[in-house]
Amino acid sequence: MAAYGRPELRSLFDDSPTPHIAHPPRTHRRDFYVATDGSYRDSGAGGLGVLIETGDGETVARLAVTDAPPDNNVAEYRALHLGLDVLAARAPNSARIGVVVDHDRLAANVNRAMLALARPDAEPPHPVERPTATTNHWRGILARIGSFDALRAARLDSRENPAHPLANDPVGYAHVNQEPDRCVLPSTLDSAATRTTGEQIPPPSRADRHAD
Repeated sequence: MAAYGRPELRSLFDDSPTPHIAHPPRTHRRDFYVATDGSYRDSGAGGLGVLIETGDGETVARLAVTDAPPDNNVAEYRALHLGLDVLAARAPNSARIGVVVDHDRLAANVNRAMLALARPDAEPPHPVERPTATTNHWRGILARIGSFDALRAARLDSRENPAHPLANDPVGYAHVNQEPDRCVLPSTLDSAATRTTGEQIPPPSRADRHAD
């Protein structure tokens, strides 16, 4: 359930589990949030949905793109690859990113990859398991993960994912692709102090363990 007064994506991210990474309150707030979803149908018609907001709730971009993925798993990876590419064109490398997806394995793999960046051997603490057909998209996702100051992924139910309608009806939502590009820098980037002295609302039952 979204918390009153908090932007939608931030609230969804805050209230959803982040596989392999706890939610320390001091790093709770992100500069940008991106929600993605991919859809697949036996007919071959599918779609990719992307919604990006700043931590202050400003919409940065919305996309609803037709696609023909071979299966649902590949669709999810394609959608995240697209979302991170779009975000990278609008956000500085110093940004801290919150990712929202409704795919357990994808969220886990993203967080494993992020944790690997802090290890001397650059190996994730747990093996990354992904569909073979996602190889090129996973490489693109890895490149984007490494380009930001910090990034973590949260997993939520598809019924709560705001990118779900965009992915499932890309033709009906095609008008969002015509929205003007926005490059909105949230106020959190202007003051590092916000990250340590700003609002701290830890989600329930999450320990304050060290992570990014």
